[in-house]
Amino acid sequence: MEKIVPHLWFDGTAEEAAKLYTALVPGSRIGTISRYGKAGFEVHGQPEGTAMNVDITLGGQRMLALNAGPRFRPTPAVSYYLTFEERDALDHAWSELAEGGRVHMPLDAYPWSTRYGWLDDRWGVSWQLSLGELVQTGGQAMTPMLLFTGEKAGQAEAALAHYTSMFPGSGIEGILRHDGTGNDAAGSVMHAQFQLAGKTFMAGDSALAHAFTFTEANSFLVFCDDQAEIDHYWNGLSAVPEAERCGWLKDRFGVSWQIIPRQLPALLSAPGAKVMEAFMGMGKINLSELQRAAE
Repeated sequence: MEKIVPHLWFDGTAEEAAKLYTALVPGSRIGTISRYGKAGFEVHGQPEGTAMNVDITLGGQRMLALNAGPRFRPTPAVSYYLTFEERDALDHAWSELAEGGRVHMPLDAYPWSTRYGWLDDRWGVSWQLSLGELVQTGGQAMTPMLLFTGEKAGQAEAALAHYTSMFPGSGIEGILRHDGTGNDAAGSVMHAQFQLAGKTFMAGDSALAHAFTFTEANSFLVFCDDQAEIDHYWNGLSAVPEAERCGWLKDRFGVSWQIIPRQLPALLSAPGAKVMEAFMGMGKINLSELQRAAE
């Protein structure tokens, strides 16, 4: 089972987005959909029956989409790099994702790909589409990409070192560096590819004047088997105390993570409100306390 799963935040459109994404990427499907009850409107402003969490498999990899209101909106600081081996499939996906969205780099030939483009879709989720071979991304059709901008520009390499030290099955595969002729300092990361818990990620620095940085609308779920794992990842990543709630944290680079036990969905489905009440009062998850509430 995946250790780290990308998590997307939507304002009532998670199910619609999931249907589009899974229709565009080969090897994709929608899995379990949980829906809000009456409390959904009171807590998140979502009507009863609205999808709460949508479990997506995109190109063979899991993602989760959450409807949680308008508080957060995704930015290009986290994008999802889609590798297509067929040009027609790439062009179709580009056309569908570009509708109502915003293009950062038009679909064209670039030094790193004969056909590549970067855009935000109509919901603000950022995608990079490239024609290539899946072997180049460890067999992954979808690869998360972190872009360190603003005051975080130049911190990509420190972030890679920290993340790969935290997760087993991790390592840096390669780094292409800026040469100092542009806005970015010589030696900073132009593009890096690395492994976290056996999954491929990408990262880079950009000192250009971007009007965005990381937000909670793009986070990464870390599934833990026991309290020791929860403690390990929480203590190693959390750096912003005011962002700690219900297993959510923000690290010193601004990236949001959710450190949760694999048992959480089953625990939250226990009859009555005791588990949810306990959960809503937590920062770091206390697994034994949740288990006692469920009992």
